Amino acid sequence: MNPSNLLPTQNLTLGCPLLDRCLGGGIPCNSLTELVAESSCGKTQFCLQLTLFAQLPPSHGGLSASSLYLHTEFPFPFRRLRHLSHSFRSSHANLILSNPCEDVYVQAVHDAHQLLDIMPKIECFVASKKTRLPVRLIVIDSIAALFRSEFGNNPLDLKRRSFLFFEISGMLKLLARKYSLAVVVTNQVVDFMGEVEGINGMRVGNLSSLHSSGRRVCPALGLAWSHCVNSRLFLSRNEEIVGRENDGLEDDDLCRQTRRRLDVVFAPHLPPSSCEFVITKQGVFGVDR
Repeated sequence: MNPSNLLPTQNLTLGCPLLDRCLGGGIPCNSLTELVAESSCGKTQFCLQLTLFAQLPPSHGGLSASSLYLHTEFPFPFRRLRHLSHSFRSSHANLILSNPCEDVYVQAVHDAHQLLDIMPKIECFVASKKTRLPVRLIVIDSIAALFRSEFGNNPLDLKRRSFLFFEISGMLKLLARKYSLAVVVTNQVVDFMGEVEGINGMRVGNLSSLHSSGRRVCPALGLAWSHCVNSRLFLSRNEEIVGRENDGLEDDDLCRQTRRRLDVVFAPHLPPSSCEFVITKQGVFGVDR
């Protein structure tokens, strides 16, 4: 065993003590962490917040680092990042003296082969130390989009896709260990079809089933990809009825509240745990219920 593997792993704060407590201190470095959720659950909000808090010194839970953000679907949410950065800077005025957005480097990636092709360039960028702060966080938002259209369901395509899974994740893990990076990827969900427990009849992680928006779901990309990540976190959202307006009897008179939750599906360093959270103009915050 490499003696360095016995040393404590540095964690990156999520910017909230309750969320950090749920994750044993935050997102670990030297590791590949996956955020799984349906649309509008908060995956991108978490990632944007991480890019800001990575800039804090280690004494405040950060990495004194900049971030590389690889976006694969929609235009990068620059407006939301600027809103979050204003709040972040005002609450850490004594620690953040420059514009935090300038330490978030953004690159569009359109398919899995392009990501594979630019991995050497990514390593050169991380190793070059030409940025104001060293790059210690890599975000891929989302990994599922890279494999959406190119591969079919025939055995040959599934084999090719699995090979790319392991090749890409292997390179990301190598970068994480070599440069002490935190690597975060987001993944989507698909509706679960069937009655057996887990994925393809095999339970993966602490939860026998995942539910969001009243549906049973499972992570996209299947069982092969689940073996490529070190930790899997699941974000869910569900609406609950909290009352009625004006004592109305119609469905339109119902008052609904969205409740969001973060669950640890599996992680080698964490027990099963969960935490409710809210998304505000200022960011993502845990809720103690």
